[in-house]
Amino acid sequence: MLLSARASPYLPLRRLICRCATSGPDISSYKETFARRMAMAGIKPHHRIAMGVSGGPDSMALCVLTAGWKSDGFVRRDDVSGYVDGLLGIVVDHRLRPESSDEAMLVRDRVHKMGVRCEIVCCDWPDGRPKQGHLQEAARDKRYQLFVELCMKQQISVLLIAHHADDQAELLVLRLSRSSGVMGLAGMPFVSQLFPQGISLNQGVLLVRPMLEFSKDGIYKICQGSTLEWVEDPTNKSMLFARNRIRSSLTNLSSSVFWSEVQNLISACRLTRSYIDKICRELISQSVTISEFGYATIDLEKLQPSEIDDLCLSHYLTALVQFIAQRHRPVRGRSSRLLVEYTRGMPCKNFLTVAGCNLSPEPGSKGRKIVVSFSVNLLDSSNNDASTHYKYNCLSGFQFEGTKLCTEVRDIIREQHLCSNIQIGDKAKVPFLNAKNPTDILTEAKKLNLVGDFTLRNLSFLELDEQKRFCSSKEASNDSSVLHRRTFKGALRVHLKPGQACHFLGRFLVTYGANDTAINRNASHFCQFCEASAEREVIIRHMVDADWLFLRRVSSSCNIEKVSMDAGTSNQLEFEFSDYMVHSAAKALKALRLIPASARRALPVVVDDQDLLLSVPSVGFSCCPCINVVADFRPRVPLGGGHNSYL
Repeated sequence: MLLSARASPYLPLRRLICRCATSGPDISSYKETFARRMAMAGIKPHHRIAMGVSGGPDSMALCVLTAGWKSDGFVRRDDVSGYVDGLLGIVVDHRLRPESSDEAMLVRDRVHKMGVRCEIVCCDWPDGRPKQGHLQEAARDKRYQLFVELCMKQQISVLLIAHHADDQAELLVLRLSRSSGVMGLAGMPFVSQLFPQGISLNQGVLLVRPMLEFSKDGIYKICQGSTLEWVEDPTNKSMLFARNRIRSSLTNLSSSVFWSEVQNLISACRLTRSYIDKICRELISQSVTISEFGYATIDLEKLQPSEIDDLCLSHYLTALVQFIAQRHRPVRGRSSRLLVEYTRGMPCKNFLTVAGCNLSPEPGSKGRKIVVSFSVNLLDSSNNDASTHYKYNCLSGFQFEGTKLCTEVRDIIREQHLCSNIQIGDKAKVPFLNAKNPTDILTEAKKLNLVGDFTLRNLSFLELDEQKRFCSSKEASNDSSVLHRRTFKGALRVHLKPGQACHFLGRFLVTYGANDTAINRNASHFCQFCEASAEREVIIRHMVDADWLFLRRVSSSCNIEKVSMDAGTSNQLEFEFSDYMVHSAAKALKALRLIPASARRALPVVVDDQDLLLSVPSVGFSCCPCINVVADFRPRVPLGGGHNSYL
């Protein structure tokens, strides 16, 4: 029986500094493997590259390999600083320990000595230090956010992370204990895309993990062969964190057969995930239509859901739901099953609300088409609408989003496709397609001789051991977690001034152009909006039923009339319906009638501080031509989550 090591949760105050001997093993084979992996990713030495650097052996090995790879590619060093051109190390000071700032500067100085330019970015925690149970997750999210922001600012298209084979094994056990399916057991992708919060007009940053073939022992050999110094983070020894417990247990398994078979299992899962991703892309291109108004339509006759494997159909549907809701967290468990069952019930007659989306039959389709729209009634912490609060000066033309970065990302993705000669193969050769749970996957892996009895027994033990810990910690935190479920109701209203823009709910790019009051006054049209100051502030919120009724009321008015209306407050307002406003409302209603009712509610509208409707920019309604607001459906993360590769 495998025994898990138990280390003290009490940590030393400072990181342990490690030094290697003056000479070490030959690392030429690691350099060759690294160069091959970079070529497989479509990356060339002239590309601008950033690296996440913690100062540990993994990231220090990444620094030395990347700097050497660039130098071997005839990339010169700066004559003054001596730094390798187009290479940046990024150190994140999480500010969770008193000594973290000093340690960050120490790491930066060491990276500089390696001939690599390095910058420190710091985390801010406006809501206070993250709770213990969510500390690592919160730190990771903040770290990657800072990585992307700095890459965008520096016009860097590639971010390298030092994850390795042992990290993949830890993740496998962790996800086994969380009852993940084959998609989760495939681990971390070799290449994926990161997208910045807020307004994004390009293809994000490519995240590449070039050291996934290297073991931890290999990492240490690289550091020793390069005579590097590194630090060991004391938090990596804390048994409070699941990954650390799993790492400690795996360390006791020194059998080369075990590690080899674990990698065989992960590789098989990655092959299956690649196959499912491929099928999903094909199904989306054949059966999905994306509307400019922010919803999707599934053609069930083209999809033929009854003929698709559960895994492929589930991944197809969850990818679509995540795109429409701009939801970061994956759709799992009961939600995923509900989506599959609903789609297979053709002709579709009912309505379904799940994972932040409404699913309903398209009017007039006789249940042969499904509308997938964003649900404004289910906004909670699972929806990433924090980007609502990101506002930018649209007069600057979004210079930080230069087209050069976008073009370089597309070129790298194209090069990766050309360099990859790996064939996924036909369906008959893809394992685990019918596996319902981790037990089915491990059983099938044993039948396929991917793992032996020893590996199967120890993986099962590790899975159950961590599962017990997870269930007990989950029960302990149930009461407090309920208090944080619905926290974004106030985030549905965004204030904008002329010249600003926002990414509303991560879905619509809303820009408020500056008004030229002098031009408006010289025009034939003149109303109370023309008299408004150029600094007039407006509010962006989602559409409600009262807005639809207001447009109907306006469109039914034949002449300019003065009416008294209740704008949702205790104030009674006097307002005039001009000819321009009447015609604009009639045109908007005509467009809105073609949009499913559930999708209308997610459209951004413009109101004043009294909640009086000023504009529905998506359908062309405006009280006055002076209101220059434009809304484009431009989701932050593209359908399918962007480019990724598991092979």
